[in-house]
Amino acid sequence: MIGLPAVALAACSSTARTPRVEEPSIGAYYRAMYGTLTNEKFVVQAMDLRRVDSKWWRQEVDYATNERPGTIVVNTPERYLYLVLEGGRAMRYGIGVGKTEALVFRGTATIGRKAEWPRWTPTASMIRRDPDRYKAYAGGLEGGPTNPLGPRALYLYKGGKDTMFRLHGTTEPYTIGTNVSSGCIRLMNQDIIDLYNRVPSGTRVVVIN
Repeated sequence: MIGLPAVALAACSSTARTPRVEEPSIGAYYRAMYGTLTNEKFVVQAMDLRRVDSKWWRQEVDYATNERPGTIVVNTPERYLYLVLEGGRAMRYGIGVGKTEALVFRGTATIGRKAEWPRWTPTASMIRRDPDRYKAYAGGLEGGPTNPLGPRALYLYKGGKDTMFRLHGTTEPYTIGTNVSSGCIRLMNQDIIDLYNRVPSGTRVVVIN
């Protein structure tokens, strides 16, 4: 992992290949939702939605829960993240999750920090598991188009301490809906920006697995 190939950099990265999904037609609503974003520090490229099953696209859905509006519920078996809304509704986002259950955070946390175009540093456990891939980046990588956290990151804290788990974007958007990461929850870049804009620091996060 020398150099900066986007697909190799992830704090939650993978070399998995996903098959192209044939969508008969994609309406203007979703083309705009996942279009190019030029008002960012770095351009966020449009998603080729033909490569992502439509069930993973962002949409508002019915959602029965005892959690209060404003809570984030991450259902890792379903590969969905829900932002609870009023009236039994939720905004639903497709996600990518940890390669194994052991790598996935579980329980409750709060968003302790938010960052735009965040810096990424692999954790000590990641370096131990795969030194050939991660050791070169032990000093960190500045935010940008090749940074595996993507354009936004929401940092999960528990008891006032960083859990080292994040909700973030990705350099591998076509892996949404799969088990690919080193434990973090990845969203399509347009989706993590949308979620970031909707939730403040201190938001309650519930991870179900």
